[in-house]
Amino acid sequence: MSERPNILYFMTDQHRADWLGCAGHPIVKTPNIDRLANRGTRFTNFYVNSPICMPNRAAVMTGRYPSVNGARHNGLPLPQSANTFVDVLRVEGYDTASIGKSHHQPFTDRPMVRTDEQPSVNANIPEAKKSDGSDYLHEHPATYVHDDFHEVPTPYYGFDHVRLVTGHSDECGGHYLQWLRSKASDWQELRDRNNQHAHNFSCPQARRTKIPENLYPTSYIRDEAKSYLKDRASSDNPFFAFVSFPDPHHPFTPPGKYWDMYDPEDFSVDLPYEAHKTPPAQLQAWKKLMDDGVVPSNEQQAFMTSEREIKEAMALSAGMITMIDDAIGDILKTLEDTGQADNTIIIFNSDHGDYLGAFSLLLKGPFSHSSVNRVPFIWFDPRRETAKIADGLAASIDIAPTILERVGALPYYGMQGLSFLQQLNGEPGERGHVLIEHEENKVYPGFDRRPNMRNLVTPSHRLTIYKGQDFGELYDTEKDPDETISLWSDPVHANLKSDLLFALNQAMLDAIEPGPWPRRFA
Repeated sequence: MSERPNILYFMTDQHRADWLGCAGHPIVKTPNIDRLANRGTRFTNFYVNSPICMPNRAAVMTGRYPSVNGARHNGLPLPQSANTFVDVLRVEGYDTASIGKSHHQPFTDRPMVRTDEQPSVNANIPEAKKSDGSDYLHEHPATYVHDDFHEVPTPYYGFDHVRLVTGHSDECGGHYLQWLRSKASDWQELRDRNNQHAHNFSCPQARRTKIPENLYPTSYIRDEAKSYLKDRASSDNPFFAFVSFPDPHHPFTPPGKYWDMYDPEDFSVDLPYEAHKTPPAQLQAWKKLMDDGVVPSNEQQAFMTSEREIKEAMALSAGMITMIDDAIGDILKTLEDTGQADNTIIIFNSDHGDYLGAFSLLLKGPFSHSSVNRVPFIWFDPRRETAKIADGLAASIDIAPTILERVGALPYYGMQGLSFLQQLNGEPGERGHVLIEHEENKVYPGFDRRPNMRNLVTPSHRLTIYKGQDFGELYDTEKDPDETISLWSDPVHANLKSDLLFALNQAMLDAIEPGPWPRRFA
C-alpha cells in the first residue's frame, strides 16, 4: 500500500448546500453522504468562486480565479496550457482518473451569441493572446456521433483515465452516449422528450424519462467508477479519482422509482418573491415575466414560477440526489471490498447551487444568493481524526492547495487559494472573506448588457457590485441570513458599505494574475 493517501472526489452539479440530510434537510434522503459527514468534516460556509459550471470547475482544478484561469464564463474552455492540481498529483506518482462530467470544454453545439457592442478588431490578429493550437472539441457533441470509442488525448487536464459524460439529465452525451447506443437499440426513442412517460407535473423542465435506471447517466458513472477501483486495486501507486455526476442539474428527469420517490406536497417554499423587501432590478424583471406568463425559451435561463411548480422541481431534484447517494454507496462498497478504503480520502462537493425556490426562482442566474453561492463540502480522512464541523469560510480555489498540502506536494506558482487543512484540525481558518466572480455570457432580464458581477462574502455580510450599473446589494447575513433586506441605499450603513467596498477592492487586487514566475537565462 502506498504511503500517500488515495483520493476519491465526488462532485454533483447544481446542488444546494442545505439539500443533504446531514445539513438538516428534513425530507431528502442521503444516508451514504450523511455517513461520510458523520465520519469526517462537513463545512457549513463553503463557497464557490463563480456560481456557474465551467468557471467554478476550472477554479477547483487550477486553484485560480476565473478571471485569470481563462474560463471566465460558460462557453470558454479552460486553456490546455493551464496547469491543474491533478497535473501535480500525476507527476508526484498518482494514477489519475476523471469519470463523468468534466466540463472544461464546451459540450453543446449552440453558437455563442454576443449581444453587446463589440469594437472592430484586426481580422488577422483578433485576440490579445496567440492561439494554443487546440480545437477544444473533446467534449463537443460532434465528437461522439460515431460508435467507435473516442480516445481523449491524455493527460487531459492532468487525467490519464478519462470517461466523459457531457450535458445533463437524460440527454447526456460523450462516452456515456456511445455506451448507451451499444446497450439499447432504441436509445433515440428512450431519450425523445416527446416520448416520455405520462405524468401530471406542470413544471416546465419536468420530464418523466423512459431511460431505465440501469441506463441512466448516474448508473453509467457508478459502474465506470467501480470498474476503475477494481482495476487499480493491485497498483502500487496511489490514485486520484474524480467522479462527477451531472445531476441534480435541470432538466428534472429522475428515472424509474426515483421519479415518484418524493411527493411535491411534502415540500414547502419558505422564501417566496414577496419575502424580499428590497428586490433588485433582475428580481423585479423576473417577477413581471412570471406575471405575464412568459417562460424563457432558453432552458438554461433562470425563471420565476408558481409554488406548485417549485415543489415539483424540489421533489424531482430530491429523487435525483437520492439516486446519486445510492450510487455513491455502491462505489464506497467497492472501495471497501477492494481493500482500499483505509487509505482513501473521500471528498464530496458540488460545482454550484440552485435557487430551488429562493424568491420563487429556479435554476441559477445573475442574482447572487447563498442558494447558488454556498455548496456542500465534506472531507473524510481515514488516517486522521478531524473536526466534525468546520464553520470558517472556505472556497473552491482552496481545494487544490489543501489536497496538495495533505499529500505533501508543493503547489505551482500562481495558485491563489488558501489551504483549509487547519480547519480540518479544528483550528480557525485563514480566510477572512470569499471573492465570487460572476460573468454571464448572455443578457438577462433586468439588464441592458451581459451581467458582470463581483461579490464579497464575509462571516457577517454579502456585498455585490455590478459593472456598468448604478445599483448594488449589501446584506447583514447574521441578522438576515436569507438576504431579504439590502442595506445598500441605507444611509445608516454608509460607513459599513464603504468599509466593505474597500475590502472588495483589496480582494479584487489579490485576484490579479500573480505571475509569471521569472526565469533565468544563461
